[in-house]
Amino acid sequence: MIKVMIVEDDPMVAEFNGRYLERVDGFRLVASASSVKESLDLLQTHDVELILLDIFMPGKSGLELLSYIRKTGKAIDVIVISAACDMQSVKKAMRYGAVDYLIKPFEFDRFQAALASYREEVRFMENQQVLSQAELDKRLFFREPAAGTSELPKGLTRTTLKLIWDHVQQLAHSPFSTDELAARVGVSRISVRKYIHFLNEIDILVSEINYGSIGRPVFKHKYNEAPAKPSKTICKLRCNSPLTLITKRLT
Repeated sequence: MIKVMIVEDDPMVAEFNGRYLERVDGFRLVASASSVKESLDLLQTHDVELILLDIFMPGKSGLELLSYIRKTGKAIDVIVISAACDMQSVKKAMRYGAVDYLIKPFEFDRFQAALASYREEVRFMENQQVLSQAELDKRLFFREPAAGTSELPKGLTRTTLKLIWDHVQQLAHSPFSTDELAARVGVSRISVRKYIHFLNEIDILVSEINYGSIGRPVFKHKYNEAPAKPSKTICKLRCNSPLTLITKRLT
C-alpha cells in the first residue's frame, strides 16, 4: 500500500480528498495536515510516500513544502491539488518535481486517473532493476521518436489512455467487457467506455455482442488482429496522435 499524506487547509476539501483516496486501490491515508508547519511535524513521525498537496495555505505555501522535500532529498512524491491555475505556479511545481497537477475543482475520474497512473509507475519501478532507453522513454517519460502533435478527442487524456492500453495488452487477445477492464484499471466504467469507443473508432479494438445464457447481452472487446484499410483521418491519428505512445502499430 502506498502511504499518503493530505496537506490541505480547507477541512471539507481534505475530507473529500480522503474519501476519493479510499475509492482507489493501493493507497492508504496515514496523515492529514492543514498547514506546511503541521505537515513537517508529521513527517518526523510518519512514513509517507506520496503527498496530495494544496498550494494556497496560511503561513508557508505548498510550493515551499515541495521545495523543502526536494532540497532535503526525501523520497516522497507529490501530486499538487490546487485552485492555482497560473502558469507560474504550474511551472514551479513541475520544476520542483510534482508528478501530477490537478486544478480545483476536478472530477473524481481525473483524480482516479492520476492515482492509478502513479500506482502503475511505482509498481513498474519496483519490478525493474535495469531499463533500456526504449523502456525508459515509454514507461516513464512517455516519449516516442515519431510522436506528433494531434490532440485526443475532448474528454480523453493521454495518461489514462496509456494506462488503459497497458491493461489491454496484459489481457493479450482475450475478449473483455467494459466492466472487466474498468475493474482492472481502477477507472470508472463510464470513462473506460469512452476510451474503448475511441479505440474502436480508430480500428484498434473490435467489439461483438455476447448473448450468453442468462441476463442482458454484453459487449466484448478485443485487440483487432486484422484492421480494415484506414481512412485518411484514421491514418492521421495513427501517425501523429498521442496514441503513438502506446504501440508501434499506430505509426
